[in-house]
Amino acid sequence: MYTAIIAEDSKPILRNIQALMQSTELPVRITATVSNGIEALEYIKAHPVDILLTDIRMPKLDGLALIEQCKLVNPKLKAVLISGYSDFEYTRKALNLQVFDYLLKPVERLQLIDVMQRLVEHLQVQRVNDKDLLEGIVQSEFLMSMELGADFYTGDKIMLILRKQPFTPEPGPDLWVNSVIQSCCAEAYAPHDCWVFPVLAPEQFLVLMNGSVLDTCLSIYDCMEGISAALQAQGIQVSIAAETLRAGNRTLAAGYEKLNKLMNEELSVSGRLMEAAYSMTRGMLSGGELETLTKHFADMIGQRQKERFTLLLGQQLLNFKHANIRISELERFIWTLAEAFVTMESGQHSEDRLRLEEEVQRLLARESFEAFEEAMLSWAEQNFEWLQHQNKKSGEELFRQLDQYVQQNIYSQLSISDVALKFHVSPSYISRIIKKHTQDTFVHYYMQLKIDEACRLITAKPELKVKELSEVLSFGDQHYFSKVFKEYTGYSPTEYREGRSNSD
Repeated sequence: MYTAIIAEDSKPILRNIQALMQSTELPVRITATVSNGIEALEYIKAHPVDILLTDIRMPKLDGLALIEQCKLVNPKLKAVLISGYSDFEYTRKALNLQVFDYLLKPVERLQLIDVMQRLVEHLQVQRVNDKDLLEGIVQSEFLMSMELGADFYTGDKIMLILRKQPFTPEPGPDLWVNSVIQSCCAEAYAPHDCWVFPVLAPEQFLVLMNGSVLDTCLSIYDCMEGISAALQAQGIQVSIAAETLRAGNRTLAAGYEKLNKLMNEELSVSGRLMEAAYSMTRGMLSGGELETLTKHFADMIGQRQKERFTLLLGQQLLNFKHANIRISELERFIWTLAEAFVTMESGQHSEDRLRLEEEVQRLLARESFEAFEEAMLSWAEQNFEWLQHQNKKSGEELFRQLDQYVQQNIYSQLSISDVALKFHVSPSYISRIIKKHTQDTFVHYYMQLKIDEACRLITAKPELKVKELSEVLSFGDQHYFSKVFKEYTGYSPTEYREGRSNSD
């Protein structure tokens, strides 16, 4: 629905146009009618308006001067002039001032519908194009379903990015959602309009505020503090990055890219309110210092200096916290240690990278930095223990333990990742051990054990139904169980039972 205002000093003509507009089925709503240009200008300053229909000859402020002033307030406003035949040449010249079209008095219904229909189509195309400006930033499902009113397309915006603060309690699933963030922003920035969008980057929201918010906020920093306080009242702790310069709709993508980069680079363990106009502190370490530090810890892993490593790691984590180190630096530090451990364990493989990512994300997802420190030290100790055990353990010994573990879980549904996690090695290493000692893949090895157990159960308990066998061996679907059973034995479960019965 589009909003329109009619400015006409002749009441009969005004009533006629209003009645004609209301008789059409076009998505246009008349929100105000005024009798002079000054009233029209004041209304447009205070309200979002898509369409202005104005008489060319108006008291106090004529139609052309009105359009010129309104364009300064709302550059996207579409204007239609109403004129008599005596004004025709004057009106044609006015079209150069980006007037959309004109209506000749007396205004007729077909003439009005033709002009307004074309205008509505033009506005629809314009809004689609403006929405495309958010493509690649906002989640596609939200982008497709969102409806933006005329107020969004009017004026410049102030841009913020909100990101859930690491090492804080996870907000409930009904809190870290668009509607709650929108409500908090509306409360913090009232009476100024604001819009909240879930973006493609994880755990982030984009907030756009009408530039008029700076008329009441002392600074961008005050704006950030306002929304931070409103969210904290809901139990949500965030870091915020803000662009200090007002942005038009056409520059949203560039502004977001700049802010997202700022957030990724400057997000710290204790949180920050970040302004793009000011250079951020760079954490406690320069690139060279961080590289030297991580190499020092990696060398201790290579030399298996468990006690010294654990002691120094605890001290270093405390230093990180006191220095409010950036999350990007902390991640690089953890990754260096993780890669050093996995290289010592079994060599680097693509599967190991996936396991590493999961472990690093679990460490960084702790609800406090203290919990992270404890988990980090525990993780390092487990990896050192595994290195010590690996030195003493041959491939045959590892397979014996693997085989025992799998046999004990024959009634469960194990994956190679489950086994790898249990023995603190990569899935590719488990695969190589199984292949070496069974000449088969893990899946076929594990499935053969299940089918052997199914044959034993059929012999020992012939009264068991196929569905019961399927469930007890965690196949889930009895048809799939029957298919696998036949692939491995050459018989269906029923044929196998009958064959055993006849042999007896």
